Amino acid sequence: MLLAVAAVVLCMAVPAGADAGDIYIQRVADAIGPGIADFVVKGIAQADEEGAACLIIELDTPGGLVESMRKIVMAMYAAQTPVVVFVSPSGARAASAGVMITMAADIAAMAPGTNIGAAHPVGGGGKEINETMAEKVTNDLVAFVKGIAQKRGRNAEWAEKAVRESVSATDKEAMEQKVIDVVAEDVDDLIRQIDGREIEGKGTLDLADADRKEIQETFRTKILKTISNPNIAYILLMLGLAGIYFELSHPGAIFPGVIGGIAIVLAFFSLQTLPVNYAGILLIVLAIVFFIMEMKITSFGLLSVAGVVSLFLGSLMLFEGNGPTGGLSWQVLIPTVLVISAFFVIVAGLAFKAQTAKPRTGSRGLTGEVGVVKQKLDPHGKVFVHGELWFAKAAEPIEKGEQVRVTGVDKLVLEVEPENG
Repeated sequence: MLLAVAAVVLCMAVPAGADAGDIYIQRVADAIGPGIADFVVKGIAQADEEGAACLIIELDTPGGLVESMRKIVMAMYAAQTPVVVFVSPSGARAASAGVMITMAADIAAMAPGTNIGAAHPVGGGGKEINETMAEKVTNDLVAFVKGIAQKRGRNAEWAEKAVRESVSATDKEAMEQKVIDVVAEDVDDLIRQIDGREIEGKGTLDLADADRKEIQETFRTKILKTISNPNIAYILLMLGLAGIYFELSHPGAIFPGVIGGIAIVLAFFSLQTLPVNYAGILLIVLAIVFFIMEMKITSFGLLSVAGVVSLFLGSLMLFEGNGPTGGLSWQVLIPTVLVISAFFVIVAGLAFKAQTAKPRTGSRGLTGEVGVVKQKLDPHGKVFVHGELWFAKAAEPIEKGEQVRVTGVDKLVLEVEPENG
């Protein structure tokens, strides 16, 4: 009886819809950023929840953001499922942040023809950091990677050199220096080699008869990866500013304001994950201020020119150079600045023209208009003005058919005088 109850409890412990003991495989071939970090962390959580035999992360990365890398490493430490990082296929690399991710795995593996290393920290966009800050950041990363190596029983001395001196190693060199545990031709070979290995705190791997399940990127992950691209973030920022600017200059349009609001929120999310120079953002905001002032002040185009220059300089300074996460492309920057500048200038010109144009409705719109007498004015009669028939009065008699000019409006009666007078 007790055995039956125990069997029922064990069956209930296996989540519905998942085969306990499957090998989960996750492909990561991109720079390490918020989108990738979210993808890997969720993959580890899914493997834990569904009782996977192990999670194999096929890695190929040029590096990426330190905070995203730390998020992945912390998830690996907390994982109940054995995590295997496999740098593959041949020609792939685990550079920069990829070094820490690979060494943090329970089992680190590489395919022939791959490399690992070059983890020296760089500034936002790939530029060198100033000397004082570089020393602080480097020491912090050295302590971090040495901690990883010691926790996993790997070569801490090599790990320190990878950060301080940007050393790299091939698959064979990494194996000889105890940076990794396995060199495997492919996933099949990897599974054969690690089957039966003891993982500290997680038991023995039993992979001989395990099925495989691939973890695919979700729509949310794809969106996060896309908007974390500096070019996309910049375009979203420009669209957002343009939409809000149009709504402010033409209240009630609604649609441009809605699109602009959504775009600006997405842009701000992207910018918080990217190496941003805030002087660039301030110059872009200043450009918008110049364009708004162009609508209010007669500057003969000087404010528009200042706005274009400020927008260009701000865009140029927004991201610093080209790093693993990418930088702002000239092919994106130049056309975007030209199009957005033209948009702002045209909208500002239309708004200024509308403000200074002669009214077309009401008494001010009728004053100065020329009409034709339809009923003799002596002194009252009717005139045809502005496409309508109006009661009118004149200081002297005016015959039917003659042209008159409106000089004023008294309630609903026009005051007119002879056009030739």
